[in-house]
Amino acid sequence: QVQLVESGGGLVQAGGSLRLSCAASGSIFSINTMGWYRQAPGKQRELVATITSGGSTNYAGSVKGRFTISRDNAKNTVYLQMNSLKPEDTAVYYCNANLRQLGFLLYKDYWGKGTLVTVSS
Repeated sequence: QVQLVESGGGLVQAGGSLRLSCAASGSIFSINTMGWYRQAPGKQRELVATITSGGSTNYAGSVKGRFTISRDNAKNTVYLQMNSLKPEDTAVYYCNANLRQLGFLLYKDYWGKGTLVTVSS
């Protein structure tokens, strides 16, 4: 079994910062891309940022320059540093990992349960 557990969400004022963490655990052979997605009330889930095992990053235009994604491959952990937060960043943030389990040949997407980020104006 594989688990992705997010932490670090909470309530912050506009202009503030938060750091999200997501640790993958279980019978993991290898992790390819890890990333963060978010879903605001009444909206579809959208990509925030992704990072490959080699460190290549990709950001949504709305967060570029404010958010930074990073990962610790030794700890199977991905981080999202969020600065200059805006009320429109309010959402449930989900961690995603494309990984291969021990004993399996194919890579598959796994998701965390999400952590709520609320930015007050």
